[in-house]
Amino acid sequence: MIDQVELTVVGAINVDLTARVARHPVPGETVGDGVLSRQAGGKGANQAAAAARLGARVRLVGAIGDGPTGAELKSSLKSAGVDTSGMQTVAEPTGTALIVVDEEGENTIVVCPGANAAIDTTRIVVDPGSAVLAQLEVADEVILAAATQTRGFFALNAAPARSLPAELISRVDLFIVNEGEYAQLPEIHNADLLAVSLGADGARLLRHGIEVARARAVKTDVRNTVGAGDAFSAALVLGLLRGDSDAVALQRACAVGAAAVADERSQPLLDELDSYPAA
Repeated sequence: MIDQVELTVVGAINVDLTARVARHPVPGETVGDGVLSRQAGGKGANQAAAAARLGARVRLVGAIGDGPTGAELKSSLKSAGVDTSGMQTVAEPTGTALIVVDEEGENTIVVCPGANAAIDTTRIVVDPGSAVLAQLEVADEVILAAATQTRGFFALNAAPARSLPAELISRVDLFIVNEGEYAQLPEIHNADLLAVSLGADGARLLRHGIEVARARAVKTDVRNTVGAGDAFSAALVLGLLRGDSDAVALQRACAVGAAAVADERSQPLLDELDSYPAA
């Protein structure tokens, strides 16, 4: 375990149905060369699996359906080292993401939330001292229910971007976004701490709008970008939680994100956090 870091992840759990194609179709066009795969996904599950594989103790709060798909995803998360005791089982079908990935590794995604939209906020339990990492594939009410239960470090990967309530913005210690999300969310530009991933240009970290660290991208073979942002988010949060400097935490997060890009899975196989370069 990396310095006994404990993290609660709150977010979506999906099955990813991924079609690999030479290029994305344009509207109204059919592309017939797809190769279909089925794998575990969902931003919450991806970040929980990444954090556990990087060496943290991780508990996931979310929901799955009561059928075999939900049971399969729960088993997969357990095998990654995630504590699944916070996962609810509901009558709605397990969430599904329909993903198209081209030969450059770029993707488009349609999410059908299913069980992720049926999380019972009255059943959410977060340890008062736990650090929390959440995303926006679940409702604001779910995120706020977790936020109000903990005094610990609260990170929000504001993806997919949407307008955020003021009470949530004021509670977040770290926002994590990509360039597109940053442009869509001017209300967080002056946040206490804001990480912006820049793809091939690396990432930057800002405190109250002032850049305090910048990291270079790590060159790699691009296979799939679906889980890269989630791996980056998990690594950055863990690095900051254990006391790494801004620059070291950000650079190591970029290295972990690059490792995720080189893996075809949405929940890539990762090594301990310290195995990734910090400079």
